[in-house]
Amino acid sequence: MTTLSADRRARLGEAMRNEGIDALVICGTSWQEAYLRYVADFGILEGNGLAILTADGRCRMWLESVADWERAQTEAKGTEVHFARDMAKAVTGEIQAIANQKVAVTPRHLMPAWLAKAEPERRLRLDDAGPLIERLFMIKMPGELDAIRRAAALADDGYAYFMEVARPGRTQFEVVADVEAFLRAKGSADNFQIIGSGRADVRGMTPPSERKLAVGDMVTTELTPAIDGYFAQICRTMVLGRADQTQKKAFAIWLESMEAGIAAVRAGVTAADIARAENDVFRKYGLGDYVTSKYTRVRGHGLGLMPDMRPAILEDVDVVLETGMTIIVHPNTYHPEAGYMVLGDVVVVGDTGCEVLTRTPRRLFEV
Repeated sequence: MTTLSADRRARLGEAMRNEGIDALVICGTSWQEAYLRYVADFGILEGNGLAILTADGRCRMWLESVADWERAQTEAKGTEVHFARDMAKAVTGEIQAIANQKVAVTPRHLMPAWLAKAEPERRLRLDDAGPLIERLFMIKMPGELDAIRRAAALADDGYAYFMEVARPGRTQFEVVADVEAFLRAKGSADNFQIIGSGRADVRGMTPPSERKLAVGDMVTTELTPAIDGYFAQICRTMVLGRADQTQKKAFAIWLESMEAGIAAVRAGVTAADIARAENDVFRKYGLGDYVTSKYTRVRGHGLGLMPDMRPAILEDVDVVLETGMTIIVHPNTYHPEAGYMVLGDVVVVGDTGCEVLTRTPRRLFEV
């Protein structure tokens, strides 16, 4: 096991002991892999997986995909790996064998139907360990913060390269493919990236399409590389050519909003406080409608073993920020005259403020 994965498992084991949990059942999928990665240091690419971690530190993992199972033989160090064509048949007996102990499951929303059905039928009691592991996700250890800092530095490099390859006449998918190759060559095993290009007709960012970039376009991206499984994100907006006064005036609002949000970040405030600081700037300029769910999803979010984690930065989220949390503050939304604009930086929450990890200048780039 790597030092970081060993530290994670030791930390999880201590949390289990503090809660009196004898065994933890961890569910994972290819679209929510953080749970299994935290305990088994393995990211699923297809199908489903399930692991059992017991109080003695033993970890067993079952995978439905032959390809994932073969890969896990070498990647999931310190974990007993099994292929399970029939997951229910392979694992139900294993859980039944420890049913007389205190067993918990996480996350409940990823529990396969056969396991949820087994609870009443086999008189299994599976406590919810969701809050326990979610807290571990949010508050990072020093080794986790180191990985996120390195990912943030790569995000800066990735955006600089993005500006090099985003040129008129190129399709969105060509640009994103170039960035993906650049990031992988620099050591990122994964990258979540969405893009937008155009003017007031663009209301958001999406996966890359065949749309061609053109002179005068605002080109936006949310670029999220990962190092050692940990993601860091940057959001920036550029113009192909010279920005006009409408675009400049709109961007000034985004900049004021993001800086207000970052200035509010410190231990003890809530996610709602951060969102309110951002949104109040838009309301001041008569753009309050554009910070509602009609036009935008969140004003930022947590980062870690997935590119989008708790807490969501919204005015109705009362999660209290604690030292060691990592979030991105991004007032990404639509402007009725300029179009969709983005601006966001990753920060680490501290006792009296925050450490900004991404270093790319906060300006409307003209390329």
